[in-house]
Amino acid sequence: MNKLITIKQKKIIIGNWKMNPDSLSDAKRIFTKIVAGSSKFKEVETIICPPSVFLGLVGKPKNIKLGGQDGFYESTGPHTGLVSISMLKSLGAEYLIVGHSEIRQAGETDDLINKKIKTGLKLGLKIVLCIGEEIHDENGEYLKILQSQLLQDLALVPKKYFNQIIVAHEPVWAIGSLSKNADNPESFAHNRLFIKKVLADLVGKKVGLTVPVLYGGSVGVKNSKDFLTTGEADGLLIGRVSLIPDDFIKIITLANN
Repeated sequence: MNKLITIKQKKIIIGNWKMNPDSLSDAKRIFTKIVAGSSKFKEVETIICPPSVFLGLVGKPKNIKLGGQDGFYESTGPHTGLVSISMLKSLGAEYLIVGHSEIRQAGETDDLINKKIKTGLKLGLKIVLCIGEEIHDENGEYLKILQSQLLQDLALVPKKYFNQIIVAHEPVWAIGSLSKNADNPESFAHNRLFIKKVLADLVGKKVGLTVPVLYGGSVGVKNSKDFLTTGEADGLLIGRVSLIPDDFIKIITLANN
């Protein structure tokens, strides 16, 4: 596959806190440390996605953006326990994670993901679309899964909205593993080019190639630099480590440099 043009952009570092921490006081403590430690870095777009109940309470500093981990596409209605995307926006969210592997594994369909994306885009949010394969095969059959997810999730999304879209490649088989079985930067670099090509075929090179593609597998301080350099990642979607301020700030520092 021919290498596609690299377009200079800020690196994007997203911290997905998932269902952590278990108290508002801990959320504020972690958030405050990250804000203080990352305030000087200008070449990184840092986004924190806390649990929705903490969204409007952790703070709204200028140097860090807030995002939602998921949201329902209808604004109101008889949907007990769900949180609408418009509610997340009202609490300060500027970004929205959609299609995360944990939610896909719980039964979320590409059709539902598509509805969430369209709602989020119309509300002015930037969408972090997670795609990924459960099994990695050496013959490259998994690429068909990535292509199918992209085409279904972004079906009938107008081209004008693609400047609000970020794609995170989330190889499910590598999540939670920093061992020898984990993903490697060289493999991601290939997958990134493939994703860019699918996007370019979908909406044209001028628009498709500008969509950032992040790595969303298992990332820590030790391997983040390799994914950002050798892997040519436009950024990282980070889980567990984003709750450890010192380590998360080290990754932001690497991305800034």
